[in-house]
Amino acid sequence: MTDSAGPPSDPDRPEATEGGGQQDGTPQDGTPKSGSPQDSPSPSGSPQGGAPQDSPPQGDVSQEKGPAAAEADTADGDGAAGPEDEAGKAEAGEAGAAASGEAEAGSEPAAGPVRGGADGVQTWADQPKDGIVAARKSHWLRWTALAASFLVLIAAGVGWWMYKKLDGNITTDTGAVAELKAYEKERPAPVVVDAQNILLIGSDSRAGDNRKYGRDDGGSQRSDTTILLHLAADRKSATAVSIPRDLMVEIPSCRTADDKKTRERFAQFNSAFELGGTACTIRTVERMTGIRIDHHMVVDFNGFKDMVDAVDGVEICLKEPINDKDAHLELPAGRQTLNGEEALGYVRARKSLGNGSDTERMERQQQFLGALVNKMQSNGVLLNPARLYPVLDAATKSLTTDPGLASLRDLYDLVRGMRDVPTEQVQFLTVPRQPYRNDPNRDELVEPDAGDLFKQLREDKPVAVVPADELEEAERDQESGRDGKPDDAASESPTPTPTYSGSSAADDLCKQ
Repeated sequence: MTDSAGPPSDPDRPEATEGGGQQDGTPQDGTPKSGSPQDSPSPSGSPQGGAPQDSPPQGDVSQEKGPAAAEADTADGDGAAGPEDEAGKAEAGEAGAAASGEAEAGSEPAAGPVRGGADGVQTWADQPKDGIVAARKSHWLRWTALAASFLVLIAAGVGWWMYKKLDGNITTDTGAVAELKAYEKERPAPVVVDAQNILLIGSDSRAGDNRKYGRDDGGSQRSDTTILLHLAADRKSATAVSIPRDLMVEIPSCRTADDKKTRERFAQFNSAFELGGTACTIRTVERMTGIRIDHHMVVDFNGFKDMVDAVDGVEICLKEPINDKDAHLELPAGRQTLNGEEALGYVRARKSLGNGSDTERMERQQQFLGALVNKMQSNGVLLNPARLYPVLDAATKSLTTDPGLASLRDLYDLVRGMRDVPTEQVQFLTVPRQPYRNDPNRDELVEPDAGDLFKQLREDKPVAVVPADELEEAERDQESGRDGKPDDAASESPTPTPTYSGSSAADDLCKQ
């Protein structure tokens, strides 16, 4: 029987024994030793080259002990490994158990380090480097996620603080709501649900910081400006109707601040706010117009000034210079950008501008509000939270509203509904009026024009405004029968949109 020496020694594989002998028990010269365990069967009946891996390799024993010792061990039949083999196992680890299996052709290679070859297989030496890279990536990702979470928490905290601050600026008028609830049966019902009618009241109280603008009568409040703002249900138009402070109207019986009741009377419009506050003013407007007031806002002088400053001023054009000591205003003629203090003097000035009438003052107020709206929309204030915050902060500091608008969320929803309204559809006009027949210093409504206007707003129908000179020319043409259309065409046309003297936010005051 020919002895199988096994596969040739692999120079890349470590030797299993410390003595440097071949693992198959053959001397270095290649001559097989007599009595080698490879020539005798193992106790289990299998050749030594195929010995089970749980038995120590016997080739190492014969190499170290010599022929005589090997024969003695073979005679005993125990196949036990010597101490040298135990040392080999300690050094080679699991590779020692499979060393004898390499003597048989086709046997599985011994466990050992996996070398990198042409097939690109990683070696164990490379695995620690990959582990370090993976650990570093994992460490970096953890810190990145932690930092991002921290920034999100900071942003959320700042946002919440800003929200609470703005929300806390608003003063809620619960007294007016309770007063209106007591007279619910006499109030008009809403006609178009999605339309909004908001009463804007400019208070000219001289109490507190407003003392420098005039005499303080115990902090009493006056209705310097009152505007009925109608927002169309589709939010494609907004119509602001000024109500003259000197307009003679029917004022219902109202409850005063000291819990007394006033008598129903025909009196100047702004006396309703002075005696009965917001609730009395709302009831007076509802009785005059038949329009249900959904919300109300009261803004004082400082709130108006701060809003103008928050948008970096508003541009106007002056035909003549202004020097009004009462309004604290001195401006040259021409194009001007007014700051908050100057803007307040401009909209309040009366005797030193024009003919000194309240009519002209309302027109200036409307034009200025139109320029303010145009400035906010053209500069992207309503779409930029960073620029919108100062405006909201200024507005809410001096704002008193009903509970329906007493939160920042409610105000934001209102502003968001208006930000897409085209500036040419943001219209300003004054209710049709004329000098009161019994006192030319007071006003009265012009009918049926005023009634038609209120009906259009109540039913959420369109209203058109044109400059006063254009309206006068159109009225002259109509009176003379020169409307520019054939009689049959005019008769077949639909009902024309009521047209009133006014302006829009798109008007350029410097081109008029």
